[in-house]
Amino acid sequence: MTSTVSRRHNARMDTTALLDTIERDTGPSPQWGVIWLHGLGADGHDFVPFVPQVVRPGWPSIRFVFPHAPVRAVTINNGARMRAWYDIRDFDLANRADEQGVAESIVQVDALIEREIARGIPAARLLLAGFSQGGAITLAAGLRRAEPLAGLIGLSTYLPAATQSLAALHARAASQPVFMAHGLHDPVVPYAAGESSAQLLRDNGFDVAWHRYPMQHQVCAEEIRDLGDWMSQRFAAG
Repeated sequence: MTSTVSRRHNARMDTTALLDTIERDTGPSPQWGVIWLHGLGADGHDFVPFVPQVVRPGWPSIRFVFPHAPVRAVTINNGARMRAWYDIRDFDLANRADEQGVAESIVQVDALIEREIARGIPAARLLLAGFSQGGAITLAAGLRRAEPLAGLIGLSTYLPAATQSLAALHARAASQPVFMAHGLHDPVVPYAAGESSAQLLRDNGFDVAWHRYPMQHQVCAEEIRDLGDWMSQRFAAG
């Protein structure tokens, strides 16, 4: 397994600059790619240890890309500055997400997708994944995709600004399969929020694999196993 670190300038309002990223290639000349978005207050390093846990023998060579979200003030944390995909203004999910921040992050994630396409991995072999706040951006960006990806992965998350996100739904986006998983005892993103978001996606034509686990706001071994099974299906189909 090889690794590289991409270091590029990023700024709160500069959505034209590529985000800093960490990369892990599971073999030479990657045929597939996974772009993984971390949660609030973490950074790209957070899910790097996930790679050897999920990768299985016989899988094609994969490039995992772990971007660092921009640093911004987060209202519910008393305005403290930290890495975040958008500001969180309220504990109420209906008003939680800063729509401008969500829109900026979608642009930045789309730029990372375009870079992978330019490096030889087509959209049809790219998975977009995220945990918590990163998963929210994954779902919001996925709904807007005119060029569908191989799949979307949202862990312990929800669809932010659901009305606006569904209004932006692209006609081709529902062809993207979705893996969603949630902890039954999640105190950060309530289980019901994840479940209702999964149902919203189903109601709009998405094939959603929904999984629940007796855990809080975290990732568990059973979840990694189930995600690996789902990813194996994507690689076989692709």
